[in-house]
Amino acid sequence: MSKLSIKQWAEEDRPREKLLLKGVSALSDSELLAILIGSGSDKESAVELSRHILLKADNDLNNLARMSVSDLVNDFRGIGTAKAVTLIASLELGRRRKAVETPQRGKITSSRDAYEHFFPLLSDLNHEETWALLTDRSNKVITTIQVSRGGISGTVADIRLILREALSRYASGVVLGHNHPSGQCKPSPQDTHLTKKLKEAAQWMDISLLDHIIVCGDNYFSFADEGII
Repeated sequence: MSKLSIKQWAEEDRPREKLLLKGVSALSDSELLAILIGSGSDKESAVELSRHILLKADNDLNNLARMSVSDLVNDFRGIGTAKAVTLIASLELGRRRKAVETPQRGKITSSRDAYEHFFPLLSDLNHEETWALLTDRSNKVITTIQVSRGGISGTVADIRLILREALSRYASGVVLGHNHPSGQCKPSPQDTHLTKKLKEAAQWMDISLLDHIIVCGDNYFSFADEGII
């Protein structure tokens, strides 16, 4: 029996029609991806192709968001540059939505609060970035700034830049945050050195380094919780 295309399926089983009939929440991740890529290959439907893409990402959208255009094009028949760009752009929009939903004037009362603030900024990246969260005397967030952007294995943060921004915004506290794309939360010697150096420099300006958070996907490491600060 020849393989049925999506157009030959029962209407309620087609992703686009299913969305219109039942609402977007009724669709699986593979069906949502199928709508984005539009068509599959000569050997499989868009939904089947989407299932293979998700399988490669361990059925984790965070892992999928870390894939590059070349990863998608080279690994999956039926995915060209245009489709790969569409997938990556849609996942980036989702990441930005999470970032917008993060309360900008939230109060940092624990390492968990800081982690949740950094998570939408850092969780999906396949390279390292360092951000600084600046707070007032009540530990309310003033702003969050990007300090550095590096490669897969590391990034270099400029302490002078962090303190200059803190002084210009009359911040009383700083929470540093960066990610480990490898998913390993253990701090490197460079992470520990930077933390101690920033704490010492900030003290001279009556600014407190409240914590340094390492984001590792769904987990995190807190220098404050571990007693390193």
